[in-house]
Amino acid sequence: MVKKITTFILFFVIYLSIFSQKYLYAAECDNKIGSEKIRCLEQKLQQLKQEKNTLSSQILFMDTQISLTTLQINQTELKIINTGKEIDLLGSRIEGLDQSLDYLSKLLIQRIIEGYKKKPFTIFSLLFDNKNANDFLNQVKYLKTVQDNNQKLLYTVQETKTNAEEQKKLREEKKIELDKLNETLNYQKQSLDNQKVQKQTLLADTQNDEKTYQSLLSQAKAQLAGFASFAQSQGGGSLSNQTSCDGWGCYYNQRDSQWGSFLINGSNDCNGPCNIERVGCLVTSLSMIISHLGNNGILPSDIASSNPSNFSVGTASLKKGTISVKGVNITRTTISGSLSPDLLQNGPLIVGVYSGPFGTHFMVIKSYTDGKYIMNDPYTEGGKDKNFTDYYSLGSVFEVDRVSM
Repeated sequence: MVKKITTFILFFVIYLSIFSQKYLYAAECDNKIGSEKIRCLEQKLQQLKQEKNTLSSQILFMDTQISLTTLQINQTELKIINTGKEIDLLGSRIEGLDQSLDYLSKLLIQRIIEGYKKKPFTIFSLLFDNKNANDFLNQVKYLKTVQDNNQKLLYTVQETKTNAEEQKKLREEKKIELDKLNETLNYQKQSLDNQKVQKQTLLADTQNDEKTYQSLLSQAKAQLAGFASFAQSQGGGSLSNQTSCDGWGCYYNQRDSQWGSFLINGSNDCNGPCNIERVGCLVTSLSMIISHLGNNGILPSDIASSNPSNFSVGTASLKKGTISVKGVNITRTTISGSLSPDLLQNGPLIVGVYSGPFGTHFMVIKSYTDGKYIMNDPYTEGGKDKNFTDYYSLGSVFEVDRVSM
């Protein structure tokens, strides 16, 4: 009985601690508004990134991220409304300026026509057609006034035209800005949906259990550390022009400059960047198999940037089972812990090997031909159609996966 009470008290204290932490984080930022609140949430996210070592801190990070994205969506929607109003106002101004320009242009043309219809004035006609000096001076003043008025009208027409053109240019700029804001809003809404799915997936995968979360996190970190260790032991660096496609499908290299620096699931928690070049052997191998199965439109970068629910507990570690990339369902299933020719009768496989004291690596085994396993190695430069045992031993194999779509 005492043990049960003690356990209950411990659980209650932990729960109270988590609740208090969450409340304090929220309250601190809730006291702010607008841009200040966004900056506050961004700062909290940076702090929480360093603390995602428990399920509660991971969920707190996700909740803060969801709050931040929701606030950013609200701000973008407000900007869209205000920009739309500015475009409407500019449209009204342009319409008024066009009407004024039309009226002034007609008036100017009318005055020019009237001027041509009148008898042309010369110095002689001014001198001899006027009865006295007073009439002469009045006529000169009249002519000067007419000229000044016409000149002012011409300036007004030019100014109105220039103003109308500037307003039209500004309206086009605002339309471009509105298009960009709508693109941003769509991206933010998609991000929010992904964040909510990621949270629900995390809760489902861990069953909201800290022990399960720690187990999954440990497995993911171990796999990523193995990938990074392999890459470090091999040396190398960025490559270019590695992609090659034929009747079998496509060969991709994880170090290709097209996507090598691309972060997997946006993660940086691999004792360095979780980019495709360092830890993307599995992502790249999966992309090659997908191309063989008939879809050349899913690149390593597409898998790396796919829905966060495709990755384990918020890391860059790709889940087994079924994932979805660009609307395509892809299933990866482990069928063996060792490699044998009969396994290749139903098509190519993804194979994991131990390499070096700490490294692990995945590649595609395409076929078994003339006593040789032919592979596509995603790390080796020009690693297409290589003999597996020239690089790795059969005894180093620890996992064999089949992929279906």
